Amino acid sequence: MPRKLFLLLLIFCALIQPARVQEKTPPPKPPDKSSSPGNPAPLEPADRSLSREQFAALSQKLSESNGYFDTDNLISNETSYLHVMGKMRQMKINGGAFIGVGPDQSFSYIAQIRPNIAFMVDIRRDNLLQHLLFKALFESARNRIEYLCLFLGKPVPADLNTWNARNIKDIVEYIDKTPKDTKLFDAAHAALSAKIKSYGIKISEAEFATIKRMHTEFFTSGLDLKFTTHGRGSRYYYPNYRDLTLEKDLTGKQCNYLASEDDFQVMKSLQGRNLVIPVTGDLAGSHALKQIAAYLNEQRETVSAFYTSNVEFYLSRGDEFDKFAANVKLLPRAANSVIIRSYFNGTFGYAHPQSVSGYYSTQLLQTMDSFVKEYSAGGLQSYTDVISKHSLDLR
Repeated sequence: MPRKLFLLLLIFCALIQPARVQEKTPPPKPPDKSSSPGNPAPLEPADRSLSREQFAALSQKLSESNGYFDTDNLISNETSYLHVMGKMRQMKINGGAFIGVGPDQSFSYIAQIRPNIAFMVDIRRDNLLQHLLFKALFESARNRIEYLCLFLGKPVPADLNTWNARNIKDIVEYIDKTPKDTKLFDAAHAALSAKIKSYGIKISEAEFATIKRMHTEFFTSGLDLKFTTHGRGSRYYYPNYRDLTLEKDLTGKQCNYLASEDDFQVMKSLQGRNLVIPVTGDLAGSHALKQIAAYLNEQRETVSAFYTSNVEFYLSRGDEFDKFAANVKLLPRAANSVIIRSYFNGTFGYAHPQSVSGYYSTQLLQTMDSFVKEYSAGGLQSYTDVISKHSLDLR
């Protein structure tokens, strides 16, 4: 009898042992997926998207009040904007978060870097309005040729899908030789405006009139459109929209975002998933960049590239540059995170060592780490210091 009792006791202990082990090591809790419109939960690679409600709330949360700058900035005036692309490929700059200023030149950087999220920051609210127009265009167009036709008021070719494999020169030639059509433009603009209204960002009737004016400028001038400055005529060396679209990097590669269907679809996907966030903000301001830094830290993202154009030139005229540098220090970064900037050779009357013959603008590339370290050491006392120190060789 004792022997049987002993065997039963052994069997009972064996049966309850797994339960005891389970009690001691409970399964890990799943990550907190709770979110609110302005504070979306960290995005996993498989579900990177924001709802339109989150998109609108995030844009509003990050934005400052409207500021002023004396240009329309409908297109860039930097012919050299692609000269950094080869070096960025060499440095394997990809993923992360992209921050940029201005209209659509940043799309070419985004198409190559393929970030997880992008922020288009500009002191003028008009820039935010223009980016909503771009967003509507990307979401409406099936490919590059349809994008330009909707943008410029041209009829879409009947064999639309065959244009996916065509080169950018063919697309530009079609746009140039095809007459614009006012009825097509009006219909396209009405459809685009309806899309813009659906995004949830509060836009006044006066601002919708501004969006119509911008779109009309592209319809009127087409690929001949140039950058303009209020109160001053266009400079002879400013590129037109055609020049920018056909431009090449220093390796001879055409890498505007419209140069390949694959790159266009990268931009279309990001826009469709509400991951290109337009922000009204001053790079030296007290809110926008600080809030972007906080958001990226919450999302566990680092900045891959920060395109500043020549904004630092204007900030260096007073104490605004110190505020800008302090904002840059807050941005989460990696060892190969870079600042892309533009220098205009006529500013100080001499050519930068990185200047390329025939180009009035010069594109510069610097790691964010080297910028922060140099500033912290007191080494950035002038705009000349900014453009000359730690500039990476692009050739």
